[in-house]
Amino acid sequence: MACLASSARLLFLIHSPKTPKPSLFSPLLSSRRSSLPSLRPLFAHHHKQRLQRRPFAERRNVGGGGAVCMASSPDQLRSAREDVKDLLRTTFCHPIMVRLGWHDAGTYDKNIEEWPQRGGANGSLQFEIELKHAANAGLVNALKLLQPIKDKYPGVTYADLFQLASATAVEEAGGPKLPMKYGRVDVSGPDMCPEEGKLPDAGPPSPADHLRDVFYRMGLNDKEIVALSGAHTLGRSRPERSGWGKPETKYTKDGPGAPGGQSWTVQWLEFDNSYFKDIKERRDEDLLVLPTDAVLFEDPSFKVYAEKYAADQDAFFKDYAEAHAKLSNLGAKFDPPEVWVSQ
Repeated sequence: MACLASSARLLFLIHSPKTPKPSLFSPLLSSRRSSLPSLRPLFAHHHKQRLQRRPFAERRNVGGGGAVCMASSPDQLRSAREDVKDLLRTTFCHPIMVRLGWHDAGTYDKNIEEWPQRGGANGSLQFEIELKHAANAGLVNALKLLQPIKDKYPGVTYADLFQLASATAVEEAGGPKLPMKYGRVDVSGPDMCPEEGKLPDAGPPSPADHLRDVFYRMGLNDKEIVALSGAHTLGRSRPERSGWGKPETKYTKDGPGAPGGQSWTVQWLEFDNSYFKDIKERRDEDLLVLPTDAVLFEDPSFKVYAEKYAADQDAFFKDYAEAHAKLSNLGAKFDPPEVWVSQ
C-alpha cells in the first residue's frame, strides 16, 4: 500500500497489528470535576518542535487503517498512540476520548472557507474558553488524562492527539479500524476558538431538523448522522453535566470507575451495534433514549439506516469507520495539504 502526493513521491506505510476485540472492561475514569487553573501547562502555545517541518521521506503511517503524519512528528505520533492504548487499558476512558475528538471537529462550518474561522479539528479545545462551553462539560477530565502524553511528545499537535485518542478508543473498545490521516495544524491562541453553540443538543424541539441543521452545516448526510450516533454504544450521560439521564442505574451504580450516570447500552464500554438494537426495542427503562436517539427510528430517512445497523453490525462498522474518519478531518489544515492515503 502506498500514499500518493501531488509531487508523485512515494510515502511508505507501516501498519500496526490488528487489536483483538476485548470481551469486557475494567473501571472508567472518575468524573470528578477538576479546577481549570491546574491545566495551565496543557493550554500552552505550541512547542517549537511542532513547527519544524520534517523531510518528506520521514513521514510514516502511525496506526489503524493507514494513517499519515505531516505536521506532527511521525515517530512521536506512533509512540503517543501506544501510550494512549496504555491509558485506555488502565483508566478505560474510551467514551470521553471519543467525545473529545468529536467536539474538537464538530464545530466545522462548510460555508466558511477561511482557516481557522471555519472551525473543525484544529486543537482549539486545548483552550479554557472553549472548554467552558456548556456542550463541553466534563471534557476537562479528558485533557487532564492526555496532558502527560502531550508533555512527553511535544512534536504531536493537539489537533492530532485529540483525533488519535478518539480513533484509538473506538478501535480498542472493539470497534472497526478507522482510515485515519494525521498532520493537523493547531490554532495558536484562544482568540481562534469557535463561538459557542456549534454542537448538537440532546433534546431540541424538533430533533430531526436540529440534527440535520447541525450535521448538514458540517457537510454530513443522513447516513453519516445515523452511523455517528451509533457511538453512543459507549459511555454514560450524567445529569449533573448534561441535564439528561438518571443519577445511576443497575448498569452504572457500581461503575466501572466513578459510579452513576445512565448508559445507552448494557455493555457501555464495548463498541458494537447494541445502541441501535436497544433503541429499537426500548424494553429497558434503565437504558437511556434521548429525543435525538428516538428520532433515528421515527424519521423515515434516518430509520432506513437505523434498521440496517440494528440488523447488521458489519454494515454499521463499515459506515461508521468512513463517517468517523470524515468527521475527524473536517476543517483541519494539513501540512502538507496534498498528501492522502491510498487504501
